[in-house]
Amino acid sequence: MSEVTEIEPQNAGGGRGAALAEFWFYFRENRGALIGLVVFAVLVIVALAAPLVAPHDPTQQYRDALLTPPVWDEGGSASFLLGTDAVGRDILSRLIYGAQQSLFIGVVVVTIALVGGIVIGLVAGFFGGWVDTVIMRVMDVILAFPSLLLALVLVAILGPGLTNAMIAIALVLQPHFARLTRAAVMSERNREYVMAARVAGAGKLRLMFRTILPNCLAPLIVQGTLSFSNAVLDAAALGFLGMGAQPPTPEWGTMLAEAREFILRAWWVVTFPGLAILITVLAINLVGDGLRDALDPRLKRS
Repeated sequence: MSEVTEIEPQNAGGGRGAALAEFWFYFRENRGALIGLVVFAVLVIVALAAPLVAPHDPTQQYRDALLTPPVWDEGGSASFLLGTDAVGRDILSRLIYGAQQSLFIGVVVVTIALVGGIVIGLVAGFFGGWVDTVIMRVMDVILAFPSLLLALVLVAILGPGLTNAMIAIALVLQPHFARLTRAAVMSERNREYVMAARVAGAGKLRLMFRTILPNCLAPLIVQGTLSFSNAVLDAAALGFLGMGAQPPTPEWGTMLAEAREFILRAWWVVTFPGLAILITVLAINLVGDGLRDALDPRLKRS
């Protein structure tokens, strides 16, 4: 408690820098969030440097090294540290390039869902009445379906493929952002600063996007982080079911689907893609917990 009171007076008049310092203070109190941030940063670096880091082309097939075990296992080769799959492709290289795919999917899906959800939520929360009722009932209908099942149906309609899978996942995640934005807008729209802006002649669009929205971003940032992990997980599930990224794209879910028949005699072709999904989703969720602790005033210790 004394440590917090020492930092807060130093940041009292620091403006944006003080807010960032306070945010970092509360974020680093969560050790799990720090670990998750480090792991996620490593994943981003590896994904961006994939052409330099990966030892092989992820689609190149080495026909003389089919189902080669990892280097530490009997029969392993130093040329393939994590072994090869059923057609002789290097698993480590495919995992590294798969990180690119997963991060790309997460960024695109969260961007689409966030932008669409914010617009829908702002309209519903600001105007209220029948507009709010119609929009929220549509969101309720979408939320009534299991997310993966609904995404699977949408991909079946649009056609298999990574692009259609990202669109489907974004549509499934959008209601969460819409409801969260609506709730935040409804709590902010009657506050004094909004009334002052309205009296000063601010138009509806300015009130919505310049006055109210900046004060609703904290919960949206947390939701965006958690939705990022959901997007990665759902994309992997769709890839596993054959409705997401198509072979020979090095995507983790697709790698799992291709390795199903070799589970008993080649454990590495399933284990490493599964671990990659587990570690990535866990790291992002830990970062999301840290963001929630740092951005939610109710969770800050005084």
